[in-house]
Amino acid sequence: MIATLTGLGLSSAAGLNAYIPLLAVGLIARFTDLVPLGAAWAWLEHPITLVTLTVLLVVEFAADKVPALDSVNDVVQTVVRPSAGGITFGAGASAVDLADLTGTASTTAAETGDGVSWGPVVAGMVIALAFHAVKTLARPVLNSMSFGMAAPVVSFLEDVVSFLTSMVAILLPLLILVVFPLMVLTGVWAVRGSRRRRARRAERDGAPAPEGRRRRIRGDR
Repeated sequence: MIATLTGLGLSSAAGLNAYIPLLAVGLIARFTDLVPLGAAWAWLEHPITLVTLTVLLVVEFAADKVPALDSVNDVVQTVVRPSAGGITFGAGASAVDLADLTGTASTTAAETGDGVSWGPVVAGMVIALAFHAVKTLARPVLNSMSFGMAAPVVSFLEDVVSFLTSMVAILLPLLILVVFPLMVLTGVWAVRGSRRRRARRAERDGAPAPEGRRRRIRGDR
């Protein structure tokens, strides 16, 4: 369970910023004993990996704060964030001795010859992709409604949430039972809010409202 919660938190964080959870896992694994990575994931704590992730994080941090450029960045990150989610879930799961939790037989069945358990990797990719999709859908609407003023603020908040979620996943994984549902609810709220704003803007511009919106309007009458 602890392995699953750690992976769940890290992959969720990767959906907002791919490089923060990767760098967090790599740094903590290299300089502490809190994240004893499995052999298949030891490359995450290599100095070259850490330097590369730091450079990519700086580029991502800057690009995501600029209106319009943030949308281009989101397109590029459609591949990167799910990949990071899969890596962090897999690495997080490897940091816990799964044999103690599920038994040696199930561990052997789950792993391939290269020592990678692909179930957690796939789960992490799906989770990160879901959070990335929410971010990608909500950001353009917020930018258009605020004339671009919301981009740096929202991006900074996303980075903070990604960092804090990564730390909680590694240091206090049981809290993910609270953090993850809150992130999901916030994502649902953001998507629904974006759709409502789009519908209102379409009505103001004289465009027909979406079918669901028209039905609600007829029902109110």
